[in-house]
Amino acid sequence: MNRPQTVPLLLDATDLAADPAREPGFAAQAHRLLAELVRDAALGWVEPPSPDEVAELLAQVRTAARAGDGALRVAYLGERLVGLGYWLRYARPTHRPHADLEKLAVDAAAHGQGVGRALTAPLITDAREEGVEVLTLDARGDNTGAPRLYRSLGFTEYGRLPAFVAVGERRYDKAFCMVDLREASG
Repeated sequence: MNRPQTVPLLLDATDLAADPAREPGFAAQAHRLLAELVRDAALGWVEPPSPDEVAELLAQVRTAARAGDGALRVAYLGERLVGLGYWLRYARPTHRPHADLEKLAVDAAAHGQGVGRALTAPLITDAREEGVEVLTLDARGDNTGAPRLYRSLGFTEYGRLPAFVAVGERRYDKAFCMVDLREASG
């Protein structure tokens, strides 16, 4: 199926906060996006999150981003939020040089339009600029599209837990990936 290729508008947490047209409806649009995606791919939830849960999560990510301990990137096609991604620095003191790309969510209608790459590449750059040494992520083992994207951006799989992710009676592998930003910057 051929989809029209359009370039998404990308914003970071600061740009989004300063955008009077998008900021007021952002949490509601993020809730819609995440709730729709959870129906097909758990994204860490079994049931869609509540609007309050999403708003609280976004507030935590924005606070971390202001402190240099995280980054948020969002993508819009027109006025519609079609993607969001964020990383957070690990809290454990011995892991503070590292961060985890915790969520990358792209609206199903925007798959194949480069939104995932448009979000992930600047998140990696943000991590490098904040001094993150190793950026990690995990993905459900049945996710076939995301690993190709991550590999193309320098991530390598370093481990897998068989049948670790439980969604009702179904079980999926959990694949662990990382990109060493010390190598990329040296």
